[in-house]
Order: sequence, then structure tokens, then C-alpha cells
Amino acid sequence: MGTLTEEIFSYKLGREVRQGETVVIEVDHIMSHDTTTPLAIEAFHKLADQTGGKVFDRDRSHLIFDHIIPASTIQAAGLHRQTRTFAREQNIQILQQGICHQVMPEMGFITPGAIIVGADSHSCSYGAFGAFGTGMGSTDIGVAYATGRAWFRIPATININLTGSLQPGVYAKDVTLEMVRRVGVDGANYRAIEFTGELVENFSISERFTFCNMAIEMGGKAGLVAADEKTRAWLHGRTEKEYPMLRAQNPVYEQVFEIDATNLPPLIACPPDVNNVVPVNEVESVKIDQVFLGTCTNGRLDDLAIAASILKGHKVHPDTRLVIIPASREIQLEALRLGYIETFIEAGASVGTPGCGPCIGRHFGVLAPGEKALTTMNRNFTGRMGDPTAEIFLGSPATVAASALTGHITDPRNYL
Repeated sequence: MGTLTEEIFSYKLGREVRQGETVVIEVDHIMSHDTTTPLAIEAFHKLADQTGGKVFDRDRSHLIFDHIIPASTIQAAGLHRQTRTFAREQNIQILQQGICHQVMPEMGFITPGAIIVGADSHSCSYGAFGAFGTGMGSTDIGVAYATGRAWFRIPATININLTGSLQPGVYAKDVTLEMVRRVGVDGANYRAIEFTGELVENFSISERFTFCNMAIEMGGKAGLVAADEKTRAWLHGRTEKEYPMLRAQNPVYEQVFEIDATNLPPLIACPPDVNNVVPVNEVESVKIDQVFLGTCTNGRLDDLAIAASILKGHKVHPDTRLVIIPASREIQLEALRLGYIETFIEAGASVGTPGCGPCIGRHFGVLAPGEKALTTMNRNFTGRMGDPTAEIFLGSPATVAASALTGHITDPRNYL
């Protein structure tokens, strides 16, 4: 009986597990992408004598091209070729349908009660489905590919309890920024963060995904929301796997944050830290060179719908570039069917191949010296999107869309 993290590990091991305990456990799925797989391959090959040179289970080992897709440099093309060679040797399919954290759930690989490790820090996103997802270094992932196992020190849990209802123009991303402001960028170091409360229960899976995705921005090992009927409905038709609907049972939390979001305004995270958060009206004078809507944080269909509702019938400001990248091919196709992509293009946006794009400063929207960007990303570190003198502001899809029209940071409530 314990936190959701303790419940998941206890279920998997068939015995009671408590925070602070170190365990070795068989994981349900392993993932690496185009920039982390090559290092994982090196670690994997060092274990070839003990493993026979084969991954533990090709159906639970996932290689995804998303960070630099299509390849934008000779170096990137070389990384892709190295990974393709490994995939052929291991008979593993390379997934190229979009961002790893969106594609993994869409393919039915993420289910409640599962334990997933990924060679990407935002693997904590999978907690939106009542799973324990966490990022690991490529060496650890290489070992996991070889053995199917990983070791964990069970983290203590911080509870963020969210109540109230959101005002028009305020979205899950704004609530997330408020959480990071309260907890701090290192306030949850090696902790699991469990999101509870009536606001979380009312949110969609997509909105819960935004919370869990940014747990790492508070230092979290994982972010989790207990599975419910919304989870089951989202997964219907995506997986036939049986899964437990686990919840925290008489949990002992290390710390509890109570947040009533009722009076929360639209928020902006200012450079260079995610917790440097202010109301949008305090920075409306900031001119923006590039606006970016997408990423594993806010590139889902409801995010595109919010932006399309603001952009429809308008044009992007002539001094501002608007880049939009759906998180997956599935989302892109549905956005095409619903007319969102047409709205974006008519407004003057550049719409890219599903993937990470400019979020990591590799292609399709790199920033020049001194430029300013407003994005729906999860990070605004110095140099994240290109030149180290460029500045990155973070906001909701609504704030991003409104700002693209005015050329400066803008309160989205003006466009409702």
C-alpha cells in the first residue's frame, strides 16, 4: 500500500516495495531515438559475448527516428544509417511516424502499470497513462536492450494536487508552468511526481500528458496520473494487452503542493529557466522573431485545434515566422481532415514533418544570434534552439498562436 510508483513496482515484483529500496526489474518496453541509439548500440555490443548479440525481445525494443527527420546534415544521415544497420541485424522495425513519446502510446506500447525506459529525458511522459516511464542514459539503455532489465532506486513521491477550473484562455500548459514555478527546476530531483485532484480528473489524456512530460523540468524521475476510464477509452483499439488499473493506496508523500488554478492567468516562462514564470501581460512588449507550435509537450490534436481557432482568417505578422509541427503522423492526418493544416498554411505558417524539429536546434527553424522565440516547448535553456545569444519564451498553444499574429507576446484572451 503506497504511492502510485510503489504500487506499480510492487505489482511488477509481486511483493511490497517501498521508497529508497533498490530493485532490478524486467521492463515492459525500451526506446531510443536517432540521436541516442548509436551510443546505446555501442554499449549493447560490449555485452555481445553474454547475450549472443541479440536484443532481449525485438517486440519490446523500439527504435524511433524523430529528432532529426529527415536528416539535415551528413552527420545526422550517418547516425540514421548506423541505426538502420542495427535494426536490420536485430529485425527491429524503425518507427518514423513522429515524436517518440507520442508514437509509443499511439502504437499501444504504453499501458497502465507498465515500466518503460527510454534514452530521452522526457520518457516521463508515459506517466499520463498510469505507467512508470523514465529517461536513462544511452549506456543503461544498451544494457536494457541486451538483458531486458534495469535497476531502480524507488523514488520518494511529491504530490501536486490541482483543484478549481480554468478561466477562458488558460490551458494545461499554463498550469504546468505554474507548477514548475512553485516546485522549482530542481525541487523534485530524483522524485516521482504524482498529479491528483479534480482538475487532473477533468483533464483529457492529452492535457495530462503535458503535466507528466514536464515532470523532468522540476528534476523529477517520473510524473504520474492514475489510470481511469479516460485512460481506458484512449487505449481502446490501440492494445489488446491486459493491464491493471492501479492507484495510490494510503500514500505517504514527501511533500504536497496544493494549487487552485481558478484565478490563474495565461503564463510565460522567460529565459533562461523554465521556472522564471510571469503573467503574460508583464511581457507583452517583447517582440518575437519566431513562433513554434509543436513538440512532445504541445503538438497534439487539441493543441493544433486551439491554435487553428485563433489563426483562422488571419495572417501571421510580417516580421514573425510561424513554424508548426504535429507530434505524429496520426495527428497530422487528422489535422488535415479537420482543415487545421489548411488554416495554418493560409495564415502563413511553415508546417513540418512530424518530429522534434527546432525544439533541439537541429533543423526547420534554428534561431540566429539575438533572435527571440515563443514556443510550446518544455525547455528554454540557453542555446536550445540555435545560437546561444537567442532567447526562448514558453507559453500555451493559444498564447503562441495569438503572438504569431501580433509579432509580440500577446494575451490569448484578446482573441477569444
